[in-house]
Amino acid sequence: MTYHWYDFVGNIGIVFILGSYLLLQMERLSAADWRYSAANGIGATLILFSLYFAFNLSAFLIEIAWLFISFFGLFKAFKSRG
Repeated sequence: MTYHWYDFVGNIGIVFILGSYLLLQMERLSAADWRYSAANGIGATLILFSLYFAFNLSAFLIEIAWLFISFFGLFKAFKSRG
């Protein structure tokens, strides 16, 4: 297996998603906080970018869903702020 620069970009995306989930479980971040949804959206975007170079349909579909759910969370968080 060859490790490419776009794999590194995807791995940074994984760090964003897992890091935000860890902070959520540690109660250091709320699911209603815009930063939680933003971190998940950034993570999904980075993973999708890496999938452009090495496509996998299942991973693509889950990351598209993750991205749209993150957009919904951001919309909801900013709407509740006023």
